[in-house]
Amino acid sequence: MNTSTLNSIISSAQKGEKQLAILIDPDKASDSYLELLIEKTAPLKVDLFLVGGSLLTDGDLRKTINKLKQLTTKPVVIFPGSSNQIAEEADAILFLSLLSSRNPEMLIGNQVIAAPYIKKTALEVISTAYLLIDSGAPTTASYISNSSPIPANKSEIAASTALAGQYMGMQITYLDGGSGAQNSIPTNLIEKVREYTNTPIIVGGGIRTAAQLNQAYEAGADVVVIGDAFEKNDKLAKELASFRSANA
Repeated sequence: MNTSTLNSIISSAQKGEKQLAILIDPDKASDSYLELLIEKTAPLKVDLFLVGGSLLTDGDLRKTINKLKQLTTKPVVIFPGSSNQIAEEADAILFLSLLSSRNPEMLIGNQVIAAPYIKKTALEVISTAYLLIDSGAPTTASYISNSSPIPANKSEIAASTALAGQYMGMQITYLDGGSGAQNSIPTNLIEKVREYTNTPIIVGGGIRTAAQLNQAYEAGADVVVIGDAFEKNDKLAKELASFRSANA
């Protein structure tokens, strides 16, 4: 089984090398958008690209992945919002179980549907404990999954849930505020999850400044994910590049 992407994440985490991921929604990913994004984020030394969304309407997952593969040599990883977001053109797929949910379809139902299709591909499969954290506003992810996020002030619940995922054999923990997050995930919550677990922690949602990026890293995040913040702040890429360079 191919484990190159996971091994790279684990190796960097063990060395204390903080990683950066860019999340791309295929609904927004025209060729020109992707070309501009890759050009804009080139100084950031991005470690991987995540592709997917809670709800795809006009977007084309395969086309987006293929275009990214033309533009970058970094791993392209599927961050699936549903069981049909599978494309063999990617390098890997996060096999998510929404452990913060009590909706059985999000815990195991969709995974059963997706598994035989993934088996037919050469995708590297990364078992991921996925936790939605309340970000101050309803998100597409919580609505589509029909599940309530973990309250942002309940760090013990998040940590215990992440630990349960680790004990169940999941290789990565993903703490997500969701698309359109109003607030980033509190540092004390990340710290508590880090205290309870020893698998890599991915943190996404609401990261809009270098200061927030640094806070997530210092709290224990190994990988920080940034999504549409680049669209809303033209200066963000330059700001993050300066931070990454100074902390390399």
